This record gives sequence, structure tokens and C-alpha cells, in this order.
Amino acid sequence: MSTAKSFTITLLLSVFFCISCTDNSYFPRPSGYLRIDLPQAAYQRFDTTFPYSFDYSNFARIEFENDPQSDPFWINISYPRFNGKIHMSYKDLAHHDLYTLHEDARNFVYRHASKAIGIRESIVTLTKSNTFGMVYFIDGKDAASPFQFWVTDSVNHFVRGALYFNLLPNNDSLKPVIDFIVNDVDHMLATFQWK
Repeated sequence: MSTAKSFTITLLLSVFFCISCTDNSYFPRPSGYLRIDLPQAAYQRFDTTFPYSFDYSNFARIEFENDPQSDPFWINISYPRFNGKIHMSYKDLAHHDLYTLHEDARNFVYRHASKAIGIRESIVTLTKSNTFGMVYFIDGKDAASPFQFWVTDSVNHFVRGALYFNLLPNNDSLKPVIDFIVNDVDHMLATFQWK
């Protein structure tokens, strides 16, 4: 076969392959996330023999700590629909130093600094219920706990809470749920009462 004939056949096959591969019916799609339908906010009262009471979401469940290592009055506020929990611990200031508890809470928050892109702090001052404290927003998609807080009456009681999800952190996709739970915590803190 001559070189010209071979070149012509190669050229025709190349053109044929180029023309036959122009079907653009398939495009890879970027990964997406499931739509999260959030319920309408509604609240109920947590008022037991505990040294504190508050309102919490109707879509959450209170779980009592059964671990013998736990201090009394520790609870979890579970959001089964979202696979998340607010772990709440309580300390009696007659047996614990307020400054040490405050610094421990702050250290727990800043342990997430390596995975966070920022940590925002906001002061809680509710003089009507004698409740003071701090809330922490831990920004960054890989932070294990996106939100934590602590409140106290500065004399007798100290409560610390931390939100965790039972899944690999991806707080970008969980942002609507995190915002929903943060609104619940805002309501909870606004209705917090010491006994």
C-alpha cells in the first residue's frame, strides 16, 4: 500500500472517530446533598428535680446519662431525625471553681481550632434569670462540634453544652440543621431557670 493511500485512510478514520464522538448527551454531575426538610419550631418544658429547667424542641428527646462515671444532672438533648445530640454537663459551684470550669469549657472549644476556619464567641447576659455565659460558633466544614456554650448563675450552678453529630463532619451540608438547632439553643437559653 502506498504512503499516500495509507495517509488518506488514517485521515478518514480520524475524521470518522472525531465526528462519531460528538454526542454530548452525558455530562458528569457534581455531587449533591439531600434536601433537608426542617420542622416548624415548637417547644416543651424540661422541669424535673434537676437544679435547672428550660424549654426544648418538640422534635428532640431528653436522654439521661446512665454512665456511673458521669456527674448527676448530666443529660443529652437528642435530635434523632438529624442524628445529632447536645451533650450537657452540670457542675455545682459549691464543689468546683467557676474560673476553672470556664477555662475548661474554653479549652474544649479551642481543641477544634485545627479543623476550624474560625471560632466566633458571643456573650450571654440574661439578667432576668440571672444567667450569664458564652456561646461559641466553630466555623469550618471539618469541625467535629460546630456549636458549644456554657451558662452559669456565677454562684451555684454551671452548665456546659456541645453539639455533635453522629457522622463524619461536613458542616457545609449540615448548615441548615446546625442553624435550626442553634435557634433551639437560643430559645433554651432564653428560658433557662435556676433552682
